[in-house]
Amino acid sequence: MKITFHGAARTVTGSKHLIEVNDKRILLDCGMVQGKRVESREANLKLPFDARSIDVMILSHAHIDHSGNVPNLVKSGFRGDIISTYATRDLCASMLLDSGSIQERDVEYVNKRHLKRGEPPVEPIYTQADAAKSLEYFITQGYDRPRQIMPGVTLTFKDAGHMLGSAFVILDIEDRETGRDVRLVFSGDLGRAGIPIIRDPELCDSADVLIMESTYGDKLHPPYADDTKRMEQIITQTYKRGGVVLIPAFAVGRTQQLVYTLHQLAINNDIPDIPVYVDSPLAIDVTSAFRLHPECYDDEIRAFMETGGRGRIDPFGFDMLTYTRASSESKKLNFLREPAIIIAASGMMEAGRILHHLKNRIEDPRTTVLVVGFQAENTLGRRIVERAKTVSIFGEQYDNNANVEVIEGFSGHADRDDLLHWVEAMHKKPRQTYLVHGEEPVALALAQTMRERFEMMTVEVPALHSSVEV
Repeated sequence: MKITFHGAARTVTGSKHLIEVNDKRILLDCGMVQGKRVESREANLKLPFDARSIDVMILSHAHIDHSGNVPNLVKSGFRGDIISTYATRDLCASMLLDSGSIQERDVEYVNKRHLKRGEPPVEPIYTQADAAKSLEYFITQGYDRPRQIMPGVTLTFKDAGHMLGSAFVILDIEDRETGRDVRLVFSGDLGRAGIPIIRDPELCDSADVLIMESTYGDKLHPPYADDTKRMEQIITQTYKRGGVVLIPAFAVGRTQQLVYTLHQLAINNDIPDIPVYVDSPLAIDVTSAFRLHPECYDDEIRAFMETGGRGRIDPFGFDMLTYTRASSESKKLNFLREPAIIIAASGMMEAGRILHHLKNRIEDPRTTVLVVGFQAENTLGRRIVERAKTVSIFGEQYDNNANVEVIEGFSGHADRDDLLHWVEAMHKKPRQTYLVHGEEPVALALAQTMRERFEMMTVEVPALHSSVEV
C-alpha cells in the first residue's frame, strides 16, 4: 500500500491524500489551495494525478480547503463515488456552487484587466455548472455505519467534532500484497470539546497508520468561555467609540457559532443593543442546512432551544439580527454611521463581501477587525493579523488604521493538548503516523512532542507530493 500526500503537506490548505492498495486508488479529500493568487490558481487548476484513475473519493468535511476542488476533479474525468456524511453533502450543495460563482466573478475581473493590457483571457478553474454536475457523484453514509466501499476495504465515519457533518475516516483494509489487515485512520480536521452547537469529537480506539492534522500542534487555545467574555468586552468598547465590528468568518460553522454566541449575549444583556448583520448569501443557505441536521447538535444547544417553553427558540435568529442576501442590501451597510456588527465571508479575507467592508472601513480608527479563525500564510487575513501598515484590497492600497483583535477560543480546530489526548486514547497506537494540515514549524514541533510522549516507531511530516510505503 502506498500513500502520496498531494496537498496540505507542510501547509494548511489543499487537503488531498492518495491511497493506492489492491490495484485501486482512493482519494481522501480534494481541497483548494489558498494563498498567493497566481500560485494557488496554478496548483488548483492542474491536479497532481489523473482524475480518471481515481476509483473512489472520501470527503471528511465541507470546508473549501478539503472539498473545494471536487468540481475540478469531476470536470477532469473522475467518475467514481464521492462518499460523505449527510450534512457534508447538503453543505457542499451550497458551498461548491458558491465557489464556482466566485471563480466566475474573479475571472471576469481579471479578464477586464487582461483586455486592457492586451493579454489573453483566462478561464475559471470550474463554474457553477461544473459544481452542480459534481453533486451527482455524491453518496452519503451515516456515522458509525461501516460499509464496504470496494473489495477488501471497509469505511467507517466517526464524528470529528470540527463542524457540522465533519468526520474522521477509518479504513479497514485487507492488503492483498502483504497479506496483512491494516487500519488506516485519517483525522480530517479534529474539533474541540466544549464548543457550542456540534458534538464533541469522538475518540478513536486503534490505528495501524494515522494521517493526522496538526494545525495548532504547538499552541493551546484559551477556554471558549474566556474568549466569549473577551468578545463581549471588544464589542462594548467598539460600541462606545462609535465604531463597527467587522468579523471575517467562514460561512460554514464559524458564522453559525458566532450568531449563536451573540444570541446568548443579547438575551443575557451582556452586550449593548447593537444591530448584527450576517452579510453572506452562502451563510444564509448554510444556516438553513444547519436547521436540517439537529442530529449533529450537542446537548447545550438542544437545552437552549427548549428554553422557550412550548415555542422553541431559533438559535440562529434574534431581534437584533439581520441576514442580508441581496447585493443592494450589502451595499447599504457601507453607509451605516452607527455602531454595528458585520459578519461576512471569507474567513481568511481572500474573497467575498468582507473585502468590500474592509475597503470602506479599515482606515477608520473606530473600526475593529475581530479575527476568530486561522489565517493561512500569504492571505490578506494574515497580513492584517500581523498589523501590516498598509494592505492591498482589490488592487488598491489602504492604511490599516483599524483595531485588530484576535481571539482563538472560537477555533474549531483541536489544539496541541487536544491532539495528544486523541492519540493517547487509542489503546493500540499507530506504528506509522504522518502529520499533515499544519505549517511546517508547527507540524515538526508536534511530531517531536509525539515521539517523546508515545515513543512511536514513526512520526513523520511528509513533503508535498512525497510517497510512503505502508
